[in-house]
Amino acid sequence: MLKELTKIKEQATQEIQAVQNEKDLDQVEIRYLGRKAGQLTLILKKIKDLSAAEKKTVGHQANQLKADLEFLIKNKKLELKDQLDLEKEWLDVTLPGQVSQAVGHLHPNSRIQYELEDLFRSMGFMVLDGPELESEYYNFEALNTPASHPARDSQDTFWLSDGNLLRTQTSAVQVRALREYGAPLRAIVPGRCFRYEQTDASHENTFYQLEGLMVDKNISIANLIATMEALLEGVFKQDLDVRLRPGYFPFVEPGFELDMNCLICSGQGCSFCKQSGWVETLPCGLVHPNVLKAGGLDPKKWSGFAFGLGLTRLVMMRYGIDDIRLMNSGDLRFLQQF
Repeated sequence: MLKELTKIKEQATQEIQAVQNEKDLDQVEIRYLGRKAGQLTLILKKIKDLSAAEKKTVGHQANQLKADLEFLIKNKKLELKDQLDLEKEWLDVTLPGQVSQAVGHLHPNSRIQYELEDLFRSMGFMVLDGPELESEYYNFEALNTPASHPARDSQDTFWLSDGNLLRTQTSAVQVRALREYGAPLRAIVPGRCFRYEQTDASHENTFYQLEGLMVDKNISIANLIATMEALLEGVFKQDLDVRLRPGYFPFVEPGFELDMNCLICSGQGCSFCKQSGWVETLPCGLVHPNVLKAGGLDPKKWSGFAFGLGLTRLVMMRYGIDDIRLMNSGDLRFLQQF
């Protein structure tokens, strides 16, 4: 009987190693370990008829062989499974590409942001980033807006218990940039801002801005206007009707509001432009001397201009979106249009 066990071990091992699929492996398992007629199973059933000494020897060998075959079969199944997975995952890189309808794409806000970044890089501007969780100093005080300043009332703010806040404007990066890079400096800062205010078709509590800052010697309003014209022409690929009117912002002097003709209604008046035909787009002006001082610069030697672009509103103008709340809705039906 020991010879039979040795023969079964040799044959079963060879057959297990030779199989190429799970179906054949199952047949090998049934042939040797099947409950009713497996070759090893039949030997195990005969052990009860042996003498006590033979039971001990043959029983040990048979049980050990059963354990060995079960181990070999288990490992072979894993090997065949891995091989099947590799065959499924195999990719022929010489095949032509196929476009899947399920492939995602950039959010319209990201598309316009990247276009603007490329545009300003071509004019020598750096693209910077700043913290969304900001200190009161950089968001207000460094921008010539102390705690007692009435301009703070126009920026409803998400305050935190530690005295910090969710930034209300990307202008908060102006002084950070001046302190780190000095002058001359050309930089834009795209990013997300937050304001605690009631939402409607043209207002959201979470939106995107793009801050621009240029500091050098002898910078004038002419430099500001030329840059704004290049910006709008680069975004909309057309001539636009714009108007420049006086505006007050604590961190610029003089300050301006640059409005553009509403592209959604072509200036006829709609809910987005509040029936005026104009959309406030680019608050801008020459950098206030106090901001230059906060950035460590001498305002008698250096000057500059800054602007804050409503990036989300610009996206809405570009694509004719009439409700700002759609931008953060996460609605795939809306996003798949772009």
